[in-house]
Amino acid sequence: MSHDHSHDHKHTAHDHHEHGDNRSGGKLLASILITTLTLVAEVVGGILTGSLALLSDAAHVFMDIFALALSYGAVRLAQRAPSARHSFGFRRMKVLAAFINGTTLLVVAIEIFREAYNRFFNSEHILAGPMLIIAGIGLGANLLVALVLGGHDHDDLNARAAFLHVLGDALSSVGVIAAGLIILFTGWYWVDTVASVLIGIVILTGAWRVLKETIHILNEGAPEGSSAESVEHELKGIPGIISAHDVHVWTIEPGYTVLSAHVVLEDQLVSKTAEVLERIKNTLDSVFGIRHVTIQFECGNCGQACVVCEDSAH
Repeated sequence: MSHDHSHDHKHTAHDHHEHGDNRSGGKLLASILITTLTLVAEVVGGILTGSLALLSDAAHVFMDIFALALSYGAVRLAQRAPSARHSFGFRRMKVLAAFINGTTLLVVAIEIFREAYNRFFNSEHILAGPMLIIAGIGLGANLLVALVLGGHDHDDLNARAAFLHVLGDALSSVGVIAAGLIILFTGWYWVDTVASVLIGIVILTGAWRVLKETIHILNEGAPEGSSAESVEHELKGIPGIISAHDVHVWTIEPGYTVLSAHVVLEDQLVSKTAEVLERIKNTLDSVFGIRHVTIQFECGNCGQACVVCEDSAH
């Protein structure tokens, strides 16, 4: 029985992630500055005009600032090198940050719905003109932040979540502007409440997407297209391999997939196993994009997979 570890990618992958983290960090800082200015304008404007839609959008903007700041802190932590205590470094911090951001967005959405319910029975006078001006400023700021974050790495969950938040903000601003125009020409103040509910739905949808992905990663779920069954099937097709079992595929962070497996080999010289390992590495990289691999070679099934199956059955 032997163990083979494939870590040839280590420096290349680390350099790639570090470069991506530095780029994301700079974009996040710029986005925080722009979004903070937007928040100040919308809070002041919402109070002066009495617009719940504007204040709802401001709440969303505040959570975006929190999300961006948390994501930036996680990016800085993720740049720390792996250690004996944390062999994968702190890359999971970005996933944890995204999970916290999604949870807080749920709270914001619930609060918006609660306030909107109260407004349905107690409508307030709204200054549509100033409301439109401030919402226009917010929309311009959102588009600017979207431009800054537009070139994000799609494997970066934090940058992708931030980009989705900004798009949600832009949509919210459009909703506030539409409500302001209707109020300006019709005097229907209830439209402001409807707009705030729609904004809450946008926030809720974004939160669900982020939470769904982060929970899957934190639960050691296999990335899409890289299930244990598909990997096992691919390994069986490699010359020199009889079977594979006890296959585990999980994600440290999006774009960083890890695999461990037991592989039963045909009777062959020990020196030939290096060639088999190279085939495994090339196959997993080209088919699934998996570069961090730990393989245990065996000359017969160790029976561990059967124990796992029994455990799962119970």
